[in-house]
Amino acid sequence: MGVNEKIKEYLTQYTIYVVLIVLIIGIAIKAPSFLSLRVFRDILVQSSTRIIIALGAALVILIGGADLSAGRLVGLAAVVSASLLQSPDYARRFFPDMPQLPLIVPIIITVFIGFLFGLLNGFVVARFKVPPFIATLGTMVIAYGANSIYFNLPPNNSQPIAGLRKDFSRLGTGSLGVIPYVIIIAVVITVFMWILLNKTSFGKNLYAIGGNREAAVVSGVNVERHILWLFAIAGTLYAIAGILEAARTGGATNNYGNMYELDAIAACVVGGWSVSGGVGTVPGVIAGVLIFSVINYGLTFIGIDPYWQLIIKGIIIVAAVAVDIQKYVAKK
Repeated sequence: MGVNEKIKEYLTQYTIYVVLIVLIIGIAIKAPSFLSLRVFRDILVQSSTRIIIALGAALVILIGGADLSAGRLVGLAAVVSASLLQSPDYARRFFPDMPQLPLIVPIIITVFIGFLFGLLNGFVVARFKVPPFIATLGTMVIAYGANSIYFNLPPNNSQPIAGLRKDFSRLGTGSLGVIPYVIIIAVVITVFMWILLNKTSFGKNLYAIGGNREAAVVSGVNVERHILWLFAIAGTLYAIAGILEAARTGGATNNYGNMYELDAIAACVVGGWSVSGGVGTVPGVIAGVLIFSVINYGLTFIGIDPYWQLIIKGIIIVAAVAVDIQKYVAKK
């Protein structure tokens, strides 16, 4: 293999990282102050919950599907956790007579709700062979409807939920030394997902199912069980992200998480996860999320119209999918 071919292969394999570096350099040339620890810290904080959501969405993409319920499950988790963790002296408490609960209790309740919705998605897809796109579309509508009904309960009556307890808000705004808790949580979840996908039979079987489902069945893989659990894990991740979003922003409404699923899917695709299934890496998810975070934060930082940000994001998404499809066609 010649030098030019090696360079071409390297650039093809690591295009996502090259694009990220070029974006950072380009913005830094326009505004040198962009290369500061404060800016990178802000970008990482904003990216942390998006990374958790994208990791959940990646599991579904791995089997050749798409999870449209992610954003609404994030919103449901944000509202439920915020409603249960308001300060006792806040004038407009969601549950005025409820005693103060230990922090872990509402968090477990909220995560369990996300887990159950994930199980619902998995059951419909695995048992009834409904395409993930359709199954999660239905769950998306159900979750938003349930969230809106809950959000409209008296005495709240659809008012934004605020007045969160300090111990809860600290999850989203506090730090361990100089490292924010949200970043630490995102790193822990990222490591867990890397181990799950790369070092366990469960993860390897998911790649097998996404690559060739029939071959996986012949090999003795219980496809239905794997699909059930991957959706359950995804729902759990969405719930965790919703909890952190509520803690980070200091409140919640039933519109939290709107369209987050599209950002998560886009980040995965841009990060090298094949829409055909069976291909993708955890570092690719991180890089995909960071690219969009750099676009959002960086272009705003240098004063570019937000509408141009959408155009640039759209071009990157289409280009990434086009490259992925060409790879798939070439393989076939």
